[in-house]
Amino acid sequence: MSDFYRTVKGVSNGIYKEKMSKFIAFVEPVGTADEAKAVVKKYQNEYHDARHVCWAYMIGTERNEYLSSDNGEPSGTAGKPILGQLNSFELTNVVAVVIRYFGGIKLGTSGLIVAYREATRLAIEAGEILECHEQARHTFEFPYLSMNAVMGTIKKTGVKIIEQQFDNVCRITIECDADALPDFQSRLATALNGF
Repeated sequence: MSDFYRTVKGVSNGIYKEKMSKFIAFVEPVGTADEAKAVVKKYQNEYHDARHVCWAYMIGTERNEYLSSDNGEPSGTAGKPILGQLNSFELTNVVAVVIRYFGGIKLGTSGLIVAYREATRLAIEAGEILECHEQARHTFEFPYLSMNAVMGTIKKTGVKIIEQQFDNVCRITIECDADALPDFQSRLATALNGF
């Protein structure tokens, strides 16, 4: 498992024209497959007059959750080339959507593959690629009397508090770089020793 992954910072787009057909590509960051599908639906609604709205997404730091669609184009001529560009740039947590307006001239299998690949490449290159550190969340409970020890550990390690609830038994959810979590848990156990 890698602690770093590459994704896009925001929405970017590119346009590729071939034999009077127009390919409009959009690339967006997403966190889940459901988010990716919602983005696809958004473009399908917005470009409802287009002949094809083809897409691909890649999710997770392991880059093992992915899906693509040719949306009526010949099998393997749209979704796979789009997904291929996500792989070429080693991107994840991203969805790419390519809208095709048919120009009246058939492009053939190889022409379609090139067009979908190039439109996606142009959209990726028009945006900013980020290298991100994988994050992890940890929720723990502790007695109120150990509050100072817990907060001191949080401050020393620089983890981010996501949620907190204080009562006789307190509960905190923190977020930090995934590879820093074991160190935080060890320091927390030491701080709570005796409570």
